[in-house]
Amino acid sequence: MHIVRSDAHRAHFPAGEIYMGELVRPFECPERWDYIVAALVEAGLTDVVEPEAVEESVLHGVHETAYLDFLQSAWARWTDTGASGDMIPTCFPVRGMVQEMPIDIDGQLGFFAFAAETAITGGTWSAAHAAASIARTAQRLASAPNSTSFALCRPPGHHAARNYFGGYCFINNAAVAAQGYRSDGAERVAILDVDFHHGNGTQDIFYERSDVFFASLHGDPRHEFPHFLGFANETGEGPGEGFNANYPLPPGTTFDVWLEALEHALARISSFGPDAVVVSLGVDTFEGDPISSFRLRSEDFKVIGNRIGELAAPTVYCMEGGYAVAEIGTNTVNVLTGHLDHS
Repeated sequence: MHIVRSDAHRAHFPAGEIYMGELVRPFECPERWDYIVAALVEAGLTDVVEPEAVEESVLHGVHETAYLDFLQSAWARWTDTGASGDMIPTCFPVRGMVQEMPIDIDGQLGFFAFAAETAITGGTWSAAHAAASIARTAQRLASAPNSTSFALCRPPGHHAARNYFGGYCFINNAAVAAQGYRSDGAERVAILDVDFHHGNGTQDIFYERSDVFFASLHGDPRHEFPHFLGFANETGEGPGEGFNANYPLPPGTTFDVWLEALEHALARISSFGPDAVVVSLGVDTFEGDPISSFRLRSEDFKVIGNRIGELAAPTVYCMEGGYAVAEIGTNTVNVLTGHLDHS
């Protein structure tokens, strides 16, 4: 299994995030990456590949040009105003307001964001672009039958939509991998999101497309972030009708209940007949995760990888969430070795 990673992620680390009414150290921190790397090395997964830069055509295949232009120029424009702190959105175009992009950088920050916990820093664009490059490189390496690669992306990506960021995500890495497969000739690609939080950004990108099937297992949005997408009745639109499957699950979900939803999602994916599979790998379903409410244990993650491996398709895992730092490496590696055990 190829492991694609880069130290470029360290350029992005905001000073804080808003949580429970306080400015706290971000849960999405560089140590997450370090713990995963240490666990990979201990497991002997050391076939490390440096990423090649993702093509603009692939990025523009999943994100709007104005949004990408904003991300790339935001920090320079922000500091040109005399601001020196991290960029935190404070004003949003909610219902009843005009949905038109402002000229002012502070207005654009709110226009392109959907959550106030995610800040932009001086290194955000370079780190996010590197993460997308990691996803694209890993996808290329997992093109042969039964081949598998792991894209150790940071920042994560599944909350980033066509034209907005949030949930620690800026460029949608899983969407980049799926679009990369399509650009390389795959007719059908499936994305399976096993993160605790709904992959709202991925859903948004592919909601009207029939070439990419999206399935997400996640905390019920009535209780959990991102709250406003991820319901079971969201099944796609237009050409995409029937190609989106959500499995919202209640707080306290245990592995037996979670696994039943996974089996249903895998059956849908198998019926779709994908040429390749992209997995949004969040391990924040773990019972000890500080910002989730599911009850999966470390040994359960091996079963997850094993079941995904039974699809017997070229597969790329893109790292998403997981915030119980001491266990994130173990749980991530358990998924990957579970997949390899099946292969």
